[in-house]
Amino acid sequence: MGYLINFTNSLAAYVCNRPYWRCYFPNTQAIIYVVDSSDTDRLVIAKDEFHAILEEEELRGAVVLIYANKQDLPGALDDAAVTEALELHKIKNRQWAIFKTSAIKGEGLFEGLDWLSNTLKSGGG
Repeated sequence: MGYLINFTNSLAAYVCNRPYWRCYFPNTQAIIYVVDSSDTDRLVIAKDEFHAILEEEELRGAVVLIYANKQDLPGALDDAAVTEALELHKIKNRQWAIFKTSAIKGEGLFEGLDWLSNTLKSGGG
């Protein structure tokens, strides 16, 4: 079984292109949401956008992997603080996990993808 993964490079690009994203929603089994843990000013926007994505009808069954990225930067929030900021405790109807990452150092990325792969193999999503 193969997986199709779509990426966007920033929140700004996501918002501008939102009307077109619905073209990619059918048959989506997983959402990977990357948060800049060092940009505390935009976490409220990231939270609102994240929960809007979760409300999309065609994404209701998708499992969610959140990367709390940029852990290598001073002042970056840890995974517990990002969990609180994104209000992940409100997610009751799907599997989700959050991983601390530093994409530039390659830390935490494979652990998150391993979780995602195992979750999908076990029937999640």
